[in-house]
Amino acid sequence: MPHKVHTQRDSTTKDEIAWEAADLLYFALARCAKYGVSIKDIERNLELKSLKVTRRKGDAKPKFLEQKKEEKAASTATPAPAPVKEEPKASSERIVMPRVESKEGEDVSKYLERPISKSADIMSLVGPIVNKVKEEGDKALLEFTEKFDRVKLDSPVLEAPFPQEMMQISDDLKKAIDISFNNIHKFHVAQDQKETLVVETCEGVICSRFARPIEKVGLYIPGGTAVLPSTALMLSVPALVAGCKEIVFASPPGKDGKLTPEVVYVANKVGCQKIVLAGGAQAVAAMAYGTESVPKCDKIMGPGNQFVTAAKMLVSNDSNALCAIDMPAGPSEVLVIADKFADPDFVASDLLSQAEHGIDSQVILITVDMTDKEIDLIDDAVHNQAIALPRVEIVRKCISHSTTLKVANYEEAFKLSNDYAPEHLILQIENAESYVDLVDNAGSVFVGAYSPESCGDYSSGTNHTLPTYGYARMYSGVNTSTFQKFITSQIVTPKGLEKIGKAVMDLAAVEGLDGHRNAVKVRMEKLGLI
Repeated sequence: MPHKVHTQRDSTTKDEIAWEAADLLYFALARCAKYGVSIKDIERNLELKSLKVTRRKGDAKPKFLEQKKEEKAASTATPAPAPVKEEPKASSERIVMPRVESKEGEDVSKYLERPISKSADIMSLVGPIVNKVKEEGDKALLEFTEKFDRVKLDSPVLEAPFPQEMMQISDDLKKAIDISFNNIHKFHVAQDQKETLVVETCEGVICSRFARPIEKVGLYIPGGTAVLPSTALMLSVPALVAGCKEIVFASPPGKDGKLTPEVVYVANKVGCQKIVLAGGAQAVAAMAYGTESVPKCDKIMGPGNQFVTAAKMLVSNDSNALCAIDMPAGPSEVLVIADKFADPDFVASDLLSQAEHGIDSQVILITVDMTDKEIDLIDDAVHNQAIALPRVEIVRKCISHSTTLKVANYEEAFKLSNDYAPEHLILQIENAESYVDLVDNAGSVFVGAYSPESCGDYSSGTNHTLPTYGYARMYSGVNTSTFQKFITSQIVTPKGLEKIGKAVMDLAAVEGLDGHRNAVKVRMEKLGLI
């Protein structure tokens, strides 16, 4: 969800007003510079504005006294009823996805373009925040939490053991979290490479590969007004399985200064040592560089808005931070492939489950050999379900820049899907399992009519932290190995040196690296091999 910069209250002190004025001047001057607006241009417009200012003639006082008399007389009369304030009405326009038919030889890739992300503009806003936290530590972190999250804290961290009163949740919710935890844990344990991989590449040359956990990991859990125990589970359970020595959460507090109890419950369950009470770029910076209270993390994982993503990219490219990230990310997205055997209500619900994430989310429907009347049924279901959702206006805006694409066959549908590389791919087609082999690029695949994306988001066991914006072409979703690094080793025996020694010397010689060649040569000479 987009992050909106705001202050806690109207500024009253000199320092607060100076801070906000500096913000306004900075952004105004940056925009002027971008479009070649000079100071003289600004002065000219100020002069024009001043000519429009009119002065009072000085005859207001008599009118004011007369008005006061009228008000006094009116106060003794029967008061008129207060006007009824009308609530703004939601739009009544039909919620329908634009429809495009793919014709033979036509390039339809333009209909699958994602909303443009202005990364350069975001970076210019994020950079100063990251640098301030890097230089001023806890002080800057507390200032930004007060400014952006509207809460003044004494400490930027909550340390384990966490108070029981901070994780009071209902028994039903506790059971839901525990079921999800068990399934996620089971699936991620199965991914863990416990045994060392050993291969004898040739006689006397033994190569091996083994996993080791990343020691300190920072997990970003979006929050504030939202309750996201699912993201806390998806990030912390694989970290627990991998054996990370220190797990740090970061999540913005609510206006009361507290975290959602569900997140604290998960933190306690997985053995999290600290929770950073901050969100946005400032939380990422704190975990990347460390502060007086926040330990420096080796890797930061987790979804977030465009500011969080920009901050993650920024610190991962700073060699001074020495901090890795899981993946770049953009707005949430889903692509559904459906045919005439799909239930229109199921298809509509899958599209809307992503559309409600935010106005910058995107949903794509690819229909295979379906008539317009059959697609109309899906459109009807989308509208009828959407108008019943609390976030209907968000859905309306998302649907407006989404697309229904008609194609003739399954091969074309999967080609378009692989080109798009969706975060979530849902197969609402007959014999869906038989088509999974055609999937080359996707974050996670949901196969068949009864596999809604929501199950993957919460409780099936797969991870919901997935690559978006086309990054599924080269990135995996979060998994156990996300929290590990893999080390290789080799043993070369005298027999092995006899087998590969000359090849090593010849390659080193052609590269002009005589030291490399000599390291083999002296050994082979002592073994009497040369």
